[in-house]
Amino acid sequence: MYSTATTAGRRTAVLLRVAVALQTACVMGQAVSIGIVFATDHGMAVHHTGSYVAYAAGMLNVLASVLVWRPGGGSTRWIRHSTAFLALASVQVVLGIHHVVGWHVPLGVLLFGMSVVQGALLWADRRS
Repeated sequence: MYSTATTAGRRTAVLLRVAVALQTACVMGQAVSIGIVFATDHGMAVHHTGSYVAYAAGMLNVLASVLVWRPGGGSTRWIRHSTAFLALASVQVVLGIHHVVGWHVPLGVLLFGMSVVQGALLWADRRS
């Protein structure tokens, strides 16, 4: 039988894995939605709405990281990963608002890569 702390830690680790998977899917969805911008008149609205969802997923990732650390007794490295992602996502939002495509697109690729790497590390380290 698992102790309560261990069970809580496992639940929050699952929450973090789900949050990272959602975040990765949202960032990928943003790449797809920018393609819709070129195909339809309503594409920018889809991309704009998707940015809110992707940013919310990043905030959920930070929350899940804190829950893995504090009540779950896990590592603080997930907090560093998720806050770095959210900080860069904030820069991404500003660049997108000001239509600085030369930085907005490469930063989006970096954010996708960061999210994939965090997910891979989480799945590889089942003790998180």
